[in-house]
Amino acid sequence: MSIDAYLNFNGNCREAVEFYADVFGTEQPNIMTFGETPANPEFPLPEEAKDLVMHTRLKINGSNVMFSDTFPGMPFVEGNNISLAYVGNDVEEIKSIFNKLSVGGTVGLELQETFWSKIYGQLTDKFGIKWQFNFES
Repeated sequence: MSIDAYLNFNGNCREAVEFYADVFGTEQPNIMTFGETPANPEFPLPEEAKDLVMHTRLKINGSNVMFSDTFPGMPFVEGNNISLAYVGNDVEEIKSIFNKLSVGGTVGLELQETFWSKIYGQLTDKFGIKWQFNFES
């Protein structure tokens, strides 16, 4: 398990992650766009979101740093565009930590299965720290 930094960008994530890959001499990132996600007729994908980066990561000096663009219409404040991602391989442990950190905080997305993970969720703890939780085997 690990805790990784997660950086958000306002439409320029691809440029940023390619810049950081060059600066730190890492492999070129594998980039997943919002347009590559499974279609959901209840929530059609806006045209302007299709080429935006949904997720990518770089291994920088032994640490994972993850990146994405904010979804169109979501708030973006430069300087506040970072969260911590708890990545684990034990669903019960992820649930326990999520529940403990949510006390006094605000849950943005309840833990749930997604197309990329057995369990994923988001919250802001009582100190204002944004967290993401993800299962990775």
